[in-house]
Amino acid sequence: MSNLHVQALHIHPVKSVAGTAPDEVAVEPWGLSGDRRWALIDPEGTVITQRRHPRLALAAARPVDGGRIAVTAPGMAELFVEVPEPGPLEPAILFGKKVETVAAATTAADWFSAYLGEPVRLVHMDDPAVRRPVDPDYALPGETVSLADAYPLLITTLASLDALNSLIARGDHPEEGPLPMNRFRPNVVVSGGEPWAEDGWLRIGIGDAVFRGVRECGRCVVTTTDQGTAERGKEPLKTLAKHRRIGRSLAFGRQLVPVRLGTVRVGDEVRVLA
Repeated sequence: MSNLHVQALHIHPVKSVAGTAPDEVAVEPWGLSGDRRWALIDPEGTVITQRRHPRLALAAARPVDGGRIAVTAPGMAELFVEVPEPGPLEPAILFGKKVETVAAATTAADWFSAYLGEPVRLVHMDDPAVRRPVDPDYALPGETVSLADAYPLLITTLASLDALNSLIARGDHPEEGPLPMNRFRPNVVVSGGEPWAEDGWLRIGIGDAVFRGVRECGRCVVTTTDQGTAERGKEPLKTLAKHRRIGRSLAFGRQLVPVRLGTVRVGDEVRVLA
């Protein structure tokens, strides 16, 4: 028996906004069900994230039913947002590439604009089966992804977080540690095993789903943002730069693509198949 188990699951319905931690969730070809199907864009169509607006960390979204979501934020009344009806496609620019989406109701645009203090719109990925392919340098034919940064799922381990926090404690900014896992906004958190073992996971099984490990996850400034206060520091990027540079990436976690669908649950054994 493996000593690896799912400690937590996370979905983030709106990109860069806080999400929920279900006990179980279905795996779809483009990621966990309900994960990152919505995003905010500015008047030019560029996707807005915590890189630009750290205060998005303090907003939250949860799935309600039928794909609609409820959003909350400090000083704002809760808003329920319906899945938009089929309509004109709205190009959203994500990392320089256009992704076709559908605009949500103007009430959602008004709500988020009031919260962020600038005009934004909420958009929805209506058909993730066709809208956005996975990076062709790492994808198999036909693989697609939601509005996540690059790949359908991100997996992290508590053992690696403990190791990183030990390095931070001995580094230049020990006062910033220990960091919680929410800095890394993973989909699947694993308990057990050795630090950094996930670097070598080429294929894993969780529940009745199977995933292939594509590559390490390169981390950005979002990881330096306290998800409870929206304040920024130096860690973990300073420590990752010293100890976890893989190619051009400051690495923490591993990117996954589903190869067999199913349901994953908290407590499931994580089986390393290759």
